[in-house]
Amino acid sequence: MAPRLKAPPRRARRGVPRARPRAPIGSGERRELVRNRLVESRLTPNAISLTGFALNLLAAVLVWERLFFLGGVAFIVGSVMDTLDGRYSRMSGKGTPFGAFLDSTLDRIEEGIVLTAVAGNFALTGNRVAAAAVVVAVLSSLMVSYTRARAEALGVECKVGIATRPVRVVILSIGLIFARGSWIGDFSLLQPAVYVLAALSLITVAQRIWHVRSELNESSV
Repeated sequence: MAPRLKAPPRRARRGVPRARPRAPIGSGERRELVRNRLVESRLTPNAISLTGFALNLLAAVLVWERLFFLGGVAFIVGSVMDTLDGRYSRMSGKGTPFGAFLDSTLDRIEEGIVLTAVAGNFALTGNRVAAAAVVVAVLSSLMVSYTRARAEALGVECKVGIATRPVRVVILSIGLIFARGSWIGDFSLLQPAVYVLAALSLITVAQRIWHVRSELNESSV
């Protein structure tokens, strides 16, 4: 039987370029693609803010029902949404003055309602000291935001202090996740977290008052 002859390789047609393999998409290009799709979508910063608000409402309900771990998870996710709305607003150019106002207002409400649920739990168990500490934490955290707003109205940048909102979120999240009765071990960190939160917030208010006083005295010289 005669051996088969191998067919000669096909030559590429003249004038027709060979298709080149597509280069893999890098991480930078992938981020840019996602960014463009988000900007072109109907997603708005206000929608992200309201989603974060809804999650914090859910966190408050879960904490009231003593489901501390689930409440902590909802609080963390809702707080992350509050962080993303500002970044998305700047990235997409969809931000509005009302949106910035709504974001700041909801941030104050969210922190307050979760801490109110925590105070209610302490009050029901007869822990008056811890409940009072929560009240101090709420008032002082509001003052942290108020001192910054008043300082900026006077033309003074005021972002100093140890208990900024991200720090307060971390402290309260740790307390909720590792509260007594949660699903992670037999910890009881909610009460210490409240004490730390109240103390650091008070210190931050004092730091900002001192900072604004120093800045205004320097500008008047």
